[in-house]
Amino acid sequence: MHIINSTFVCLALFVCQIAYGQSQLSVRGFCIAAPSPDRLLEFVNFIDEELAPRGVNTLVLRIDYNYEFESRPELRDEAALSKAEVKQLVAVCQKNAIRIIPQINLLGHQSWAGKAGKLLTVYPQFDETPHVEMPVEYEWPNADGLYCKSYCPLHPEVHDVVFDLVDEICDVFETDAFHAGMDEVFYIGHDSCARCAGRDKAELYANEVNKIADHLARTDRQLWMWGDRLIDGKMTGIGMWEASMNNTHRAIDLINKGVMICDWHYDQPLQTAVYFAMKGFSVVTCPWKKGAVATAQLQDMVSFRQQATTEMAPRFGGLMQTVWSGADSFLDEFYGIKPPAAESETACFKALFAEIGKR
Repeated sequence: MHIINSTFVCLALFVCQIAYGQSQLSVRGFCIAAPSPDRLLEFVNFIDEELAPRGVNTLVLRIDYNYEFESRPELRDEAALSKAEVKQLVAVCQKNAIRIIPQINLLGHQSWAGKAGKLLTVYPQFDETPHVEMPVEYEWPNADGLYCKSYCPLHPEVHDVVFDLVDEICDVFETDAFHAGMDEVFYIGHDSCARCAGRDKAELYANEVNKIADHLARTDRQLWMWGDRLIDGKMTGIGMWEASMNNTHRAIDLINKGVMICDWHYDQPLQTAVYFAMKGFSVVTCPWKKGAVATAQLQDMVSFRQQATTEMAPRFGGLMQTVWSGADSFLDEFYGIKPPAAESETACFKALFAEIGKR
């Protein structure tokens, strides 16, 4: 009897520890690309057996064109998830009380390396910089300043296409939120664009954010987005990747305060979450593959919530682990099919959620 009671007490303490840690973080998130159809079942099991027991309550799933769109079938990837396959993801998330949020990259990230993305391939007229040709061999830096292409936010037809995709993907995922990306936008208000040339870049960026947020609000859905373009890279010294060097940062005072900001910093635990919260936004801090950085960001987020005013404390939403190697590669590393990288996304994920479980 004494052994049974001791076991029960230990288990109860463990559960209380996890519950206490989770109570400090309204968002305990995980962001990853959607799996390929042939790895779907394995990914569903990963949600059920690994994410849920760790207390993950938010899954941002990067879909882009990996879905068999019915509204715009011309924009489907070749090996895309079917509606029935998506419903398996929805079911396992609903079973485990995980909020699932699909993502399609909007505005920026319309190309990668030497290849234009699906939207600009099918609709080249939407290209903000059609004069910039995709290189055979991509290098950075380059004379065109090409990192990723953008669509022109002032093209009169682009939102008819984009919002068809957004509405369909939100409906099939039965979600109350959508992640629009919006990160690393280097091409905006370009001098070569007949519609955008000479326009204020901050206003262009803010108008696009608000257009998306307003469209989602019509169906009671929230916009999530990356926060880097809203930080002044020059003044802060953060630079061109995790912040803006082309003046889009002033958009922070022009956009809807109901937007959820995903504040990503991977090499240092920069405390910009405070900046977003002071501007009136809810914010989630996002690590990648450095466990020490992720656990420092966790400590900061908990501290921010504890030391903030009654008005600001709820804006410090929590953390979201990001994965950029792709779902299939992540699963291979997680389950030991391939050796972990020197800086490991899987190790960072395990370290972060183990630390959450201790609190």
